Amino acid sequence: MFGMGPWELLIVFLVILLLFGAKRLPDIAQGLGKGIREFKSAMKDTTDEIKGSVNDLDTDKKDDKKENNN
Repeated sequence: MFGMGPWELLIVFLVILLLFGAKRLPDIAQGLGKGIREFKSAMKDTTDEIKGSVNDLDTDKKDDKKENNN
């Protein structure tokens, strides 16, 4: 994971525990989780909007071709 072994991850976790304390870690994790959820939601909304725009353009092109053929 991230090019780090289990001992390095343990040391990083202990340093974080010492810096923030055991009482603040759940709050930090909760805030991080909310941020990740919001980011994923925004990415999904943006992707859906782009796909919708592309589909609208494809539909418009098909309609234009039908009108030109008539």
